[in-house]
Amino acid sequence: MKRAVLLAAIVAFATSAQAQQFPTRPVTLIVPWPAGGSTDIGMRALAAATEKHLGQSIVIENRPGAAGTIGPANMAANARPDGYTVAQLPITVFRIPFIQKTTFDPTRDFTYIIHVTGYTFGVVVKADAPWKTFQDLLDHAKANPGKINYGTPGTGTSLHIAMEQIAKRQGLKWTQVPFKGNSEAMNALLGGHIDAVADSSGWAQLVNAGKFRLLVTWGAERTRNWPNVPTLRDVGIDMVSNSPFGIAGPKGMDPKVVKTLHDAFKKGLEEPSYAEAMVKLDQERFYLSSEDYQKFAMQQIDEARRFIAELGLGPKE
Repeated sequence: MKRAVLLAAIVAFATSAQAQQFPTRPVTLIVPWPAGGSTDIGMRALAAATEKHLGQSIVIENRPGAAGTIGPANMAANARPDGYTVAQLPITVFRIPFIQKTTFDPTRDFTYIIHVTGYTFGVVVKADAPWKTFQDLLDHAKANPGKINYGTPGTGTSLHIAMEQIAKRQGLKWTQVPFKGNSEAMNALLGGHIDAVADSSGWAQLVNAGKFRLLVTWGAERTRNWPNVPTLRDVGIDMVSNSPFGIAGPKGMDPKVVKTLHDAFKKGLEEPSYAEAMVKLDQERFYLSSEDYQKFAMQQIDEARRFIAELGLGPKE
């Protein structure tokens, strides 16, 4: 008995000592989306801005799939809670457990470190498409039930959910085509395999190049980069969607390690280089502390449970 108590004390002391020294090697930041998309670009900019404040390099590891949940799920199941593996946590992590069976529970399997930002979402079509406005697309979809095919980064993402909410409110049906990430959806639209894409501002370059037409954005206000494009509210649909996200680690992280990571990332958020990247992506800073992010996550989980049920997207009996 005494030996067991002594061993536990030694382990506790060693863990505390490691937390005091953290970090002594590079930290891996899992980005659960393909390289080159808006999330990847933003997270790489934040990692670069944060490294000098952390005192170690931050290595980006892309693990796309399952609407951005494979990376966080693998981290929750396999990573040690020592702070050396963290992940961007898309809001789909809060929703997928109500759509299908998962290996993780967002209420208990993550340590919420810092909330970062949200996306600029919008719907794009090819520049030569017959729909000049979002209302044109809605009218066509209403007249041709199920015929409009739109791409998203995956089932259960904010893009999928919002498009189905729009369809329900407008009394129309269209068909989702899920992709692993932004680049796949963009290529499918360029190739004429789908009619539209609902996604974050990874489409910006193609819109600015005149290859895509941006029909509508989903923020509370018009964007800085495309101020002539209406919001959903402008076209009579009272909705706002920006899918805010943050960074989390596996459950059971030492509070001292969490604070070190939080403080470094917060300083990274304030770096001019990161602010410049956010302007290009048309994203706004949405900072929350570790404690506030934890509370926000629980609220989002409760909301997800409700609207997944309302849209009938839960598991079929």
